[in-house]
Amino acid sequence: MSKKEKEAVEKEAAENTEETAENEAAPETAEESLEQKLKDANEKYMRLYAEFDNYQKRTAREKDARYADAVIDVAAKILPIGDNLERALQTEVTSEDAVKLKDGVELVLKQFNDALSSIGVSEIAAYGEQFDPNYHNAVMHVEDESIDDNTVVEELIKGYKYKDDRVVRHSMVKVAN
Repeated sequence: MSKKEKEAVEKEAAENTEETAENEAAPETAEESLEQKLKDANEKYMRLYAEFDNYQKRTAREKDARYADAVIDVAAKILPIGDNLERALQTEVTSEDAVKLKDGVELVLKQFNDALSSIGVSEIAAYGEQFDPNYHNAVMHVEDESIDDNTVVEELIKGYKYKDDRVVRHSMVKVAN
């Protein structure tokens, strides 16, 4: 073989080797590319899923907060009705008709308190408790050595809370110093 022929054969062998290497590399590249696309798509899906989950939780919390605000607003508006019913029961009655009327007012007050309980509104304990500014509003002080300091000695107006944490109305109390 001549020198030119040897060079041509070597050149052709080199080209075949390069083509073989390219053909072998091409499937790996395509496969790697597909795997990367799948990985990217999966990562994008997981982020979107996490964002949607956070959205659902946030909207549920906001809905609960709006409901709680509505309950507190309505309860605050109707609490004076219960106060007036309690004042009506404190009156002294002598006639039989007045006693029947008072019994009816007691039933209405019980129904009122049951309705408040059913929506999660309950009374704040005050009498005999330690004064807590989160729940009590001290409007009077009394000096009494026989009672511990900061003890509620009289409840002037009942306080109410919603589900053990949010105050609907503070208790107006008299506190011992």
